[in-house]
Amino acid sequence: MSDPTRGTDRGGRRAKRFLTPSQKYEIFLQLVRQEVTMAEAAEAWKVDRTTILRIRTVAKQGALDALAASRPGVKAAQRDSELDAARADAARVGEAVKEMAVKLMLVEGKGGWG
Repeated sequence: MSDPTRGTDRGGRRAKRFLTPSQKYEIFLQLVRQEVTMAEAAEAWKVDRTTILRIRTVAKQGALDALAASRPGVKAAQRDSELDAARADAARVGEAVKEMAVKLMLVEGKGGWG
């Protein structure tokens, strides 16, 4: 049942095999095209069947999320939160300057202006 060419970790379990995103995508495409079954893919890529199941589930959910987020037509410009915060800060400072100008006018009067 165990492959003698595969390494084992300290606990005697099979060593983990890390797949790149492109490898995972290739596995997903093979499954979608029905070129291989889940068991055949697991054997070919030397991973557990649950890994293949997880790849298929994640890819399917990711595709569904991307399709749900896409809308036909021109994309609206996304809000820039940093720009919004800067505009709010500028408005706050502007109001503070107006208040200070009114107070200064009341204290010193209009006589000094002209």
